[in-house]
Amino acid sequence: MEKEHIAVGLDIGTTKIVAMIGRKNEFGKLEILGIGKTKSLGVHRGVVNNITQTIQSIQLAIKEAEENSGKEVSAVTVGIAGQHIRSLQHSDYITRKNADEVIDELDINTLCDQVHKLVMLPGEEIIHVLPQEYKVDGQAEIKEPIGMYGGRLEANFHVVVGQISSIRNIGRCIKSAGLELNAVTLEPLASANAVLSQEEKEAGVALIDIGGGTTDLAIFKDGIIRHTAVIPFGGNIITEDIKDGCSIIEKQAELLKIKFGSAWPGENKENEIVSIPGLRGREPKEISLKNLAKIIHYRAVEIIEQVFLEIKNYGHEEKRKKLIAGIVLTGGGAQLKHLKQLVEYITGMDTRVGYPNEHLAGDTNKEIASPIYATAVGLVMNSLEKQAQREKEANEEVPEDNEIEVKKAEELKEDKKETEIHKPRKSFMEKFVDKLKDFLDDAE
Repeated sequence: MEKEHIAVGLDIGTTKIVAMIGRKNEFGKLEILGIGKTKSLGVHRGVVNNITQTIQSIQLAIKEAEENSGKEVSAVTVGIAGQHIRSLQHSDYITRKNADEVIDELDINTLCDQVHKLVMLPGEEIIHVLPQEYKVDGQAEIKEPIGMYGGRLEANFHVVVGQISSIRNIGRCIKSAGLELNAVTLEPLASANAVLSQEEKEAGVALIDIGGGTTDLAIFKDGIIRHTAVIPFGGNIITEDIKDGCSIIEKQAELLKIKFGSAWPGENKENEIVSIPGLRGREPKEISLKNLAKIIHYRAVEIIEQVFLEIKNYGHEEKRKKLIAGIVLTGGGAQLKHLKQLVEYITGMDTRVGYPNEHLAGDTNKEIASPIYATAVGLVMNSLEKQAQREKEANEEVPEDNEIEVKKAEELKEDKKETEIHKPRKSFMEKFVDKLKDFLDDAE
């Protein structure tokens, strides 16, 4: 029984691949049973560019997680990101045949299906269709139209689009690694689940997840996702700049960034110097910490300004769309010294670093409660939520002692449309995953 309640999140990043095994404890908190982390070798800016290397990295991460937890992994929930992800706003409507009948799930399904038929650029496919607000016969700002009367049902949608080939490649890697694909989730949404509170989502907040290859943005307002974007720069490009600017190898540049790096050059004195061992008997290299901070600062400013442009595009400067809770930074890049202060300085918005510790059990290892693992924690949470939902739907049986309910159930069997309404509606992601599985099966 216990095995059913275990979930596995797989975060396929540019610098690392993380497999995390977790379950809910008796207090409803997330207990991490095991974690596996390997260097990501076949991924560039969130996109798989070497299938064989990615499969090997996934297998190593899963193996390590299995050894740490003593559990066996068969299915995973995977996160997708990458520079190919884009989002758009779209409005659509349907005219109902009978305005005297209440709006039901079938109507919402029909409306969402209509959005799914939008013509995309060649090679692109809709991944998420997220309804924002509904309008019924011109009455605006309706969050839940089910049960209302009306002839015209209208909605604003946040549509997330991605390159189908990139997503299929991830699916191929997972299948070839001997795993089953449980679900696919957009990584900024998974990170948001792990580090944001409901109050922040209501007030309005921008989540900035700074990874190795990309920086993901997710904006929430009134508890609804309003905008997503993927910026094709992350921590790796800062390491590249240090490598080129200081004429050192990548490994040394990464260590320098982590140990001595700062996004604010003002705090380092001119005479602060760090010595780097020379290559193969060469003289050690001396690097000024002030110069190091300047290199990091210029690139960090560029990344923040691009993200801030996306926040402005969403409409943050309008009174109605103002993000009261400001910005939450997460991901490995969020640990860069003084980055929080730099973000506040450039954007003028309140900023905090987001740790996924709110949802984790009290005895969780401190290392796991780091911003680096925000996406993996979010993926495990999403997977557990879906499991609980499926169980709830399976357990919803008709009470035998209630004759009216039994009668209703019999009527439902006869009436096909009614059956469709009461059948649990598959989300777009579930349909998308089913389609992806069919494609991978046919490709064999």
